[in-house]
Amino acid sequence: MYTVIRDILLTRKENQLSYNEFIELALYHPQFGYYMNDSSKIGKSGDFYTSVNVSDILGTMLGKWFCTLFRSTGLRPVICELGGGTGKLAQDLLGSMKKWDPILYEETRYMIVETSPYHRILQKEALKGHTVTLVQDVEELAPFEGILFSNEFFDAFPVHVIEKRDGKLFEVMVCHDEGGKSFKEKPEALTNLRIRAYLAEEGIELSEGQRLEVPLAMMDYLQKIGHILEKGMLLTLDYGYTRSEWCLPQHHSGSLRGFRRHEMKENILQFPGGMDITTHIHFDSLQNALARQGFIHRAFLRQDELLLKLGILEELAAHTDSNPFSAVSKRNRGIRDLLMQGGISSYFRGSVETKGLEESIPVLPSF
Repeated sequence: MYTVIRDILLTRKENQLSYNEFIELALYHPQFGYYMNDSSKIGKSGDFYTSVNVSDILGTMLGKWFCTLFRSTGLRPVICELGGGTGKLAQDLLGSMKKWDPILYEETRYMIVETSPYHRILQKEALKGHTVTLVQDVEELAPFEGILFSNEFFDAFPVHVIEKRDGKLFEVMVCHDEGGKSFKEKPEALTNLRIRAYLAEEGIELSEGQRLEVPLAMMDYLQKIGHILEKGMLLTLDYGYTRSEWCLPQHHSGSLRGFRRHEMKENILQFPGGMDITTHIHFDSLQNALARQGFIHRAFLRQDELLLKLGILEELAAHTDSNPFSAVSKRNRGIRDLLMQGGISSYFRGSVETKGLEESIPVLPSF
């Protein structure tokens, strides 16, 4: 991957790429991109964990919630997951639906939008016994009615990086480090009109010395979602910040970082194609973009708060088994891990938007 990026840089007049271009290549190059190769990425043998690795409880609660929502709204029982990972979340969710409402389960059409050939193979294997359709682009779903959801999806989108120096805005570019087999940053006066338009539309002003990721790729994808989703609910589970949180001192340098073998890397220019690259998403921008396309914002909660509203405590099983490795003990421990203060759910938010559904219909029933 290093050679691919270096050779592209050599073809450029200024010998530089935007961070957006660099991340796109490092993650999604068709042959050498991180998400496109066949290396293990999630879990103990990979580079990072997700809520799905903790237990089956996230999928269980989503399955029960979606069943209730389909029954209460009359919405067509169609579910689409954006970026299915290993297929485990779909497996847990569909298993929950089959147990909770077997008739509805049989009527439900489940789809996954997945660009990674490696993950499509894992999903097909994990979802044997369930009827699931895999597509490569969300626009293949048009027109769509039902539930569209994602878990840790937008955080892996490419971003531009800008910063403010001496009262002026710069875009941070990537160039080749002639001193070694690596890449380095190079600030250039901000000339990208789309970035300036985004900052103006979202009312964002950087403070002196502040660095910020600009999610133009996410905004483009939300346009696609607005185009294809005619009626239903959109659920976004991810880690990110609100506008006021981005202004806090601890976020002054942005959130761009990498993960390799469960170790965080602040310099994402290392190991292109060999590590995950991620950012915290801009929740205000996501919600504003959807509102401009006719979506109604319904809820914004931490993941642990969302799970409590969905009745996760009812999933705790009373038992006298002293074996900490028994199935019941492991599941109860997984539930506690998802609810524990400072645990994984504390860093995730759930944003819920609907389109074409009556506002009087609650979308977050408690079981």
